[in-house]
Amino acid sequence: MTIQLSRPAPMMDPQYYKTYSVVSPLTTHFRRATCEEIGCPNYLNGWRVRVEGLPPDLLHTARTSGRKYVEQRVAEGETWLVFESGQRCFRASDHRTRISDRPPLYVVGDGDHRGNPRGTKPRVHHNPGNWLDDFATHQQAIADEIKKG
Repeated sequence: MTIQLSRPAPMMDPQYYKTYSVVSPLTTHFRRATCEEIGCPNYLNGWRVRVEGLPPDLLHTARTSGRKYVEQRVAEGETWLVFESGQRCFRASDHRTRISDRPPLYVVGDGDHRGNPRGTKPRVHHNPGNWLDDFATHQQAIADEIKKG
């Protein structure tokens, strides 16, 4: 599914714009976490995997993963591996949690959603006050230019 954004057509080329963002990159602001730490629903409640339609290699992996399960036949052609709660889920390696002592990055970049034609590096403010001041100064400059006509 593709989401179409509805935004007004820009009145100028991208080099006349600035983009302000507050970001917490996955690589620097998050760490791997356990199922228990993040309250993983599969860890808390258990989960099940339908046997039929599962590729043989994944079925073998599920059955030999070392996790506790029971095989439950519901009807002809419908069998489930039912895994009990309290154990690592199959997506445990994807779990992340925020590193709480790392504040977000306050970034000001040249350009807009169309890109940064000059290729300048974004400026990173180390506190929100400086970022807000930069934003206010930029907004005032725009207002002054509009006032000039």
